[in-house]
Amino acid sequence: MTYIPNLKAKYRKEIIPALTKEFNYHSVMEVPRLKKIVINQGVGQAVSDKKIVDLAQEELTLITGQKAIQTLSKKDVSNFKLRRKMPIGVKVTLRRDRMFEFLERLICIALPRIRDFKGVNPKFDGRGNYTLGITEQIIFPEIDIDKINKILGMEISFITSAKSDEEAFALLREFGLPFKNIKKN
Repeated sequence: MTYIPNLKAKYRKEIIPALTKEFNYHSVMEVPRLKKIVINQGVGQAVSDKKIVDLAQEELTLITGQKAIQTLSKKDVSNFKLRRKMPIGVKVTLRRDRMFEFLERLICIALPRIRDFKGVNPKFDGRGNYTLGITEQIIFPEIDIDKINKILGMEISFITSAKSDEEAFALLREFGLPFKNIKKN
């Protein structure tokens, strides 16, 4: 028997039928799916201290279970003492099983650890993708708080195959992402 992540099984057994019923899809192929999750960490302090990017890369690798790569600056900005091709951030792109495992850890373990958490803001980009900003990397249990030098934030982008924001919202809601209840006037 091969291993299937819990959320992948849930997608096949529960989410596809629920979305098919909600949006009246004719085929299973029409149902939106989660293509990838991109975790991005901008490290602005890396201009003065090069070790910060290496530490951020190690931490993001620990959190995701996949090696993070460094992102380089594209141009010179003299006001920030930034030179072209200088490392200024780290990113990871998760697909398939690792993506589902990370999403489950995010929903079940990391987000509930945020102080005064009331849900995530349901603001989409207009093309069916969603980006969630996190202010502290210490909400992930893989990070040892005693070994942290700097508290860094990150952006987690959910790239879906949805044609509209409404479909993407329904997909992520079915996965269990805790959206805020925003009252419309």
